[in-house]
Amino acid sequence: MLNDDFKTLGMRRKLIFLVREKGITDEHVLDAMMKVPRHLFMDKDFIRQAYADAAFKIGSGQTISQPYTVAYQSSLLDIKKGDKVLEIGTGSGYQTCVLLELGAKVFSIERQKELYDKTKVFLPSINYNPKLFYGDGYKGLPAFAPFDKILVTCGAPFIPQDLLGQLRIGGTLVIPVGAGKQQVMTTVLKLSDLEYETHELDHFSFVPMLEDKER
Repeated sequence: MLNDDFKTLGMRRKLIFLVREKGITDEHVLDAMMKVPRHLFMDKDFIRQAYADAAFKIGSGQTISQPYTVAYQSSLLDIKKGDKVLEIGTGSGYQTCVLLELGAKVFSIERQKELYDKTKVFLPSINYNPKLFYGDGYKGLPAFAPFDKILVTCGAPFIPQDLLGQLRIGGTLVIPVGAGKQQVMTTVLKLSDLEYETHELDHFSFVPMLEDKER
């Protein structure tokens, strides 16, 4: 395990306090985030930035999400231990690890090959072992469906039909929807193969969900 000492533990505790102050009340999510050393997902020169409540660039045009956003999306998912979760947009793997700490079985897709290659090696080195895939998030992972929960961590111009099809009945999709610089956080509860209950919530800003990955 890479270095996580009293200093970074204290910084993480302050961050979790701040996220709670902003309105996140799900203690399971806050406890999970307390267990994941966020500074390990960033260059060692940016420890202070790792524990600011802000997104941060990680290369390939991608970011590690703002901790409040991670907490917000994770709370909406309402993870139960053993839930099978599809994550679209692995990125640094930080959100992935929070889901694992919540007890989920995580299947995560990353479209950027450089990030995928890096994260696939990095996560096992800090004792996290999700199922990682390099591929097109719009298409999901039909071979492993259905999923109890699906989380999209990038801004989608629309809700992909393939993802809805891979959600089990009674399952929840959490996705930021919008083609511009801002998206509306949206939850979709699958009531039956043809019926869905959709709720639009707060506005966020995500990097765009990319299409047409060459195979």
